[in-house]
Amino acid sequence: MTIAAPRLVDGGGLTWWYSVRIPPGRTGNMVCFYVGLVCLTLAWLGLGRRLTRQPGARPAELCATAVLWGLPLVIGPALFSGDMYSYLAQGDILHLGLDPYRDTPLVLAHLGQRHVLDAVSPFWRGTTAPYGPLFLALVSVVVGVTGSHLVVGIVAVRLLEVCGVVLIAVFVPRLARTLGADPCRATWLAVASPLVLLQLVAAGHNDALMAGLMVAGVTLVRERRPLLGAALCAIAATVKVPAAAALLFVAVAWARDLPTRRARLRFSVEAAAVVAAVVGAVSAATGLGLGWISTTLLSTPGKVHLAVTPVTALGWTAARLLQGVGVTVGAHRLESAFGVVALVVTALLALVLLWRVRFDDMTLYAGIVLFAAALGGPAAWPWYFCWGLVLIAAWPGAQSSGALALAVAASVLLVKPDGILALPLATSPATVAFYVALAVLVALRWRDREGRRRPGRAEDRDDAAALSSA
Repeated sequence: MTIAAPRLVDGGGLTWWYSVRIPPGRTGNMVCFYVGLVCLTLAWLGLGRRLTRQPGARPAELCATAVLWGLPLVIGPALFSGDMYSYLAQGDILHLGLDPYRDTPLVLAHLGQRHVLDAVSPFWRGTTAPYGPLFLALVSVVVGVTGSHLVVGIVAVRLLEVCGVVLIAVFVPRLARTLGADPCRATWLAVASPLVLLQLVAAGHNDALMAGLMVAGVTLVRERRPLLGAALCAIAATVKVPAAAALLFVAVAWARDLPTRRARLRFSVEAAAVVAAVVGAVSAATGLGLGWISTTLLSTPGKVHLAVTPVTALGWTAARLLQGVGVTVGAHRLESAFGVVALVVTALLALVLLWRVRFDDMTLYAGIVLFAAALGGPAAWPWYFCWGLVLIAAWPGAQSSGALALAVAASVLLVKPDGILALPLATSPATVAFYVALAVLVALRWRDREGRRRPGRAEDRDDAAALSSA
């Protein structure tokens, strides 16, 4: 995959430091790339099957496998996304003393950084930064060290994300142990999976750093160090905002686990003070202040319209159905309406789970809300599901789910090497049908599970008594 990649993604004035032509040309590179992708996915599934049939492996062995699979990807070009070029542009803006929350990459054209601007996708050149100040400050440091060398800059930014994956590798097994789950299975799902290796390491998304800090914080809370855990979750939120959901769940769950109202009030004040201190210190140290906490952090993903995003698929499908009966309604208008509904549903789900959360199930509930936020948001990119995966992977019930493993394996096929979604908008009806079928399947399984939990009906008990008497 690494050998074949440069000829599939080079563009925007940037050429990778090596380029291998596989006969007969781009087609040969594409075939080689996807053969590698399929082999990696099958190897990962086979590894999971072996863990089931031959238990006894150690998390360190799985991490070693992940390192061997991931090392070639570290030195290769950005795959499945060009976001790292946007990271460098925004870090460059901050390094030059401007505000990436106010100034877009277009400003680089007038500051002698045209080569950086050319590497950014034209779609994102007029967009302000949707990331937290800590991440932008780290990239600014990278830019200060690597200078105008984009290739070196990409590898350096990717190493930042590798640090996030290392945190995941360290803390996910620990989290699994506190939950009574299999640490090897958790490592298999959250560290060695193709979704993590390709969408976080190869693509270099900052979700890796956010997820690593977040799962470290949740683990420390589970290990009875709540304030330190809350601080790490707050730091994760200064990389990317979704980590704030995990912070909220662990804080509420820990407070409810305390015996007295006074103890709960004291912890709430202490946790709020720690979070405020972390956010304030990061905002002040980066020189960006608190202006980064705004709706622009969430509005940027909404500029993308993906067939795999439920609200987009529903809007596009509904618009076509209405046109078929003579009613003309814009797809984007319907998508916006469905987006509001999805936001309300996600918020209600979060509130219900927050109301019910206790210390024992805070990891599961936080993971569910992060999954729901990724699915119900304005753009359901595959790597967004890593937010919840790093928590769900440590939950005992999820580790045995074949559907989860297949979903992780299939997700890497949704995006082409150049970052374009493999499914055009015309496939939206099929996407809607898939989500409906998935919802029905989940509802049926939930009903069956609840049915098994209920005590037997009166007639069932009578039948059982008669059979016992006979």
